[in-house]
Amino acid sequence: MERNKRRISDSMVEQVYQVRPEHLNGAGRLFGGKLMEWIDEIAGLVAMRHSRSKVVTASVDNLIFIRGAYQNDLLVLIGKVVYVGNTSMEIRVDTYIEDLEGMRRPINRAYLTLVAMDDNGMPRQIPGIILENENDKAEWEAGKKRKEFRMQRKREGF
Repeated sequence: MERNKRRISDSMVEQVYQVRPEHLNGAGRLFGGKLMEWIDEIAGLVAMRHSRSKVVTASVDNLIFIRGAYQNDLLVLIGKVVYVGNTSMEIRVDTYIEDLEGMRRPINRAYLTLVAMDDNGMPRQIPGIILENENDKAEWEAGKKRKEFRMQRKREGF
């Protein structure tokens, strides 16, 4: 029996944050840890929407800081499912600074792996995803490679 599938757009999340003084480090830039918290939050919401269950973060596979963010900057975080396994899913979260004209400049991209959990805290099967265009297919293929790389690192004890 083939499991049901969901469209990637059905679980996408877009959230806006404003960088406030309490989010800054001693250099006057957004704390990397605060951005990581927001990224994890967005990834969790995407994963919950896709799996329709509780989720836990298993790994942060890739976290690239492109440029800094400063007080009063508007940050837009966009999360979407890019790859699914049986119980886990990879979520891509892109972060942008949005200026007052609406122009967005990328400052971060992250890939996180989350696992769907049942009421007993055990992994549960999740829906597949429908790949609707070439971008979706490219992300899927890249997600497969990242999963293979994670499995290799696990075998090597990392």
